[in-house]
Amino acid sequence: MSEKIPKYIELVNWVKEKVESRELKPNQKLYSENELSEMFSMSRQTVRHGISKLEQQGIVERKQGSGTYICGRKSTNNTKTMRIAIVTTYVDCYIFPKVIKDAEKVISEAGYITQIAFTNNTIERESSILKSFLNNNLVDGIIIEPTKSGIPNPNLDLYQQLIEEQIPTIFINSYYPCVDLPHVAMDDKKAGFLGTNYLIDAGHTKIAGIFKADDRQGHFRYAGYLESLSDAGIPICDEHVLWIDTEDIHHSEFNEQRILKRLEGCSGCVCYNDEVAVSVVDICTKHGISIPEQLSIVSIDDSDLAALCEVPLTSVAYPIKELGKTAAENLLRLIEDNNYNANCEFTPKITIRESVKQIIDTK
Repeated sequence: MSEKIPKYIELVNWVKEKVESRELKPNQKLYSENELSEMFSMSRQTVRHGISKLEQQGIVERKQGSGTYICGRKSTNNTKTMRIAIVTTYVDCYIFPKVIKDAEKVISEAGYITQIAFTNNTIERESSILKSFLNNNLVDGIIIEPTKSGIPNPNLDLYQQLIEEQIPTIFINSYYPCVDLPHVAMDDKKAGFLGTNYLIDAGHTKIAGIFKADDRQGHFRYAGYLESLSDAGIPICDEHVLWIDTEDIHHSEFNEQRILKRLEGCSGCVCYNDEVAVSVVDICTKHGISIPEQLSIVSIDDSDLAALCEVPLTSVAYPIKELGKTAAENLLRLIEDNNYNANCEFTPKITIRESVKQIIDTK
């Protein structure tokens, strides 16, 4: 005959199950002793015994004059994993290897191991990665690039759980405005403004724009484009603006006619990033449009692609080394002090090459 489980253990196991299923969340107030006594048909003394056991295990904490609360992550697990996660949309291409390398250097010098993951800019992978961090206590902090930050995202509740679990987290490159987490990024509105302004200063007034719709960087860069045109008194023409998404960037051949249509009548174009700009150069070359004689292009990011393009691209420089380094340094400080303001935005500068034609005398 099996031994009957003590009543207080029933209470302990019930609370643990509710915490595990997140029906009881960190910092949430537990039922009162009277309520638990009625729920489990046990004496208040037995309830107190169960709560004491939960308190010893770091599951709950009592606050004098207030009640008993579910502990936050820092109370329930004081043992550091000495691991920090870096999660980017991509890992081995474009600007990402350099960002990761400089962040990893700072992290390793502080004695932590870097765990790298990538979402491929899909909400499914983002969800899987975040759930793994939440359920398995894998890391002490997270540097993460949000997935498709320009459109509604079903994973915002997982980010809210990171906050509730007190897992230090910093966004890089972009952020979700409704999630109260710090971010380290370039001032993307300023980047769009600088690129457009450079074309205007060169005498261009018919300026197309190609921007990314599903990431907030695209929205901000477009806002800078609009502000520059407006400041110069140049009319905004919707027919010269093309919105693309993540899938479009990797399959520019499907957008060839759309791109050419938006470029009609324009002498200049601001491109969302260097990948887009290189595709535009290829399309123009294919159709006999000379760069920069017939179309001047300014890009954003100043990656290796800009310098190696068949027509070296004038490009607004993304702070590749500074961003990864700063994100890592700020996260380390946030791990030690959860009140630290880890936000940082870099002011961009433009790198001038050969893709813009001067059509007015600048002397």
